Amino acid sequence: MKILLVNKYFYRKGGAETYFFALAEGLKSLGHEVAFFSMQHSNNEPSYWSKYFVSEKDYVGKISAFQQAKEAATLIYSLESKRKFEALLEEFQPDVIHMNNVHRQLTLSILDAPYLKKHRVPVVYTAHDYILLCPAYTMVDGNGKVCDDCLDRRFIHAVKKTCVKGSKAKSGLAFLEAEFLKYHHSYDKIDSIIAPSEFMKKKLDEGGYAGRTVAMQNFLTTSQMDMAHKVTNTDKFNTVDPYFLFFGRLSKEKGILTLVNAFLQATGLRPLSGGAVPRSGAEGVRVIPGNWTLHIVGDGPERATIENLVKQAGPEAEQRIKLLGYKTGEDLQREVGNARCSVLCSEWRENMPYSGLESLAAQTPVIGANIGGIPELVVEGETGFRFESGNPSDLATVLRQAAQVDAARYQAMQRECGRYVEERCRQDGYIHALVRMYGGIAKASEIKVR
Repeated sequence: MKILLVNKYFYRKGGAETYFFALAEGLKSLGHEVAFFSMQHSNNEPSYWSKYFVSEKDYVGKISAFQQAKEAATLIYSLESKRKFEALLEEFQPDVIHMNNVHRQLTLSILDAPYLKKHRVPVVYTAHDYILLCPAYTMVDGNGKVCDDCLDRRFIHAVKKTCVKGSKAKSGLAFLEAEFLKYHHSYDKIDSIIAPSEFMKKKLDEGGYAGRTVAMQNFLTTSQMDMAHKVTNTDKFNTVDPYFLFFGRLSKEKGILTLVNAFLQATGLRPLSGGAVPRSGAEGVRVIPGNWTLHIVGDGPERATIENLVKQAGPEAEQRIKLLGYKTGEDLQREVGNARCSVLCSEWRENMPYSGLESLAAQTPVIGANIGGIPELVVEGETGFRFESGNPSDLATVLRQAAQVDAARYQAMQRECGRYVEERCRQDGYIHALVRMYGGIAKASEIKVR
């Protein structure tokens, strides 16, 4: 088959791009021909198809107000994208179009290309966030609260609650985009929507897409699996000083401040709400032993706040909470492989985070917030432990619970992590299922045309 993969970034920027490039790798390995449509950027990987990529759009960077206004004019509908997509279609003549993140920099205008009116090419879309349901992408309102208001498809809620970056203007622009796509019937041109979690599929169905959605959990590439096996430490319980690990963007919606406060509570370095935690063992309350630490890998807007929290908690906190900065590649994977547990503490409905998959592949159990798709990774007591999202006291309790797990139980959990990934997250299984989906949609499209 000839598959056209579409994503606005053509470099490894985040989880969507990890998936995008992994799809290409997997499809090519099965002998399928792959072409790409994306946006020009200095970080892009080389590609023959880059001659069709659209000019770079920057809606958030440091550019002039005039340039921002000029760029924003193409946010909802891009004639350049439509024109260049048409030229690519004429040359490549795909059997299937598989879109990923396309909003704003590419736009859904590409589905109005004249070629697609002449030829019935099936369109698949992988939903990496909630943009089909929520103008702000996240289903979190302007006050930072999880929100379902726009499931009624009245997107004015986003303006009323100032959901986009605390700005009425940006919220208004996102509202106009959502309303245009609704009345232009842009999403009606998508044949099948892949939800990387059962939770997201449920929300998409509630939001009006029932009948076109399928849940397909994200996968890990063969190279990612090989790296995980390389760094897995099956005897870390006995050979490595224990630490909890957070790796990702240091931002409020990721719950990093909740994690730091919970760790301080669990170690007895900060009072729990409603009263102080007694120091080790007093009144039957246990605290995490002194050899346990918290490793924080990554960077982001809350770094300074974290540093202040740690400093205020005193010298012991500064010794036990380690901000390690940004890491990647084998350095990051070794942090993951040696951690006693990783922590997914998101306070938005995170879909199917690769950090969770990478942890399980390295046989590192996950302490996960009970929100979004995260609980689908965390089988309580087997691949990890769950806690109430945004609740530092509950997370502190779970951290103490995890610290009390003995060697035999921990090694059993490691085996469960490895089994979970082998059974549910392999690249070859995902790609074979995806190709079957492509074929089924293509046949259905032929029937419609007839």
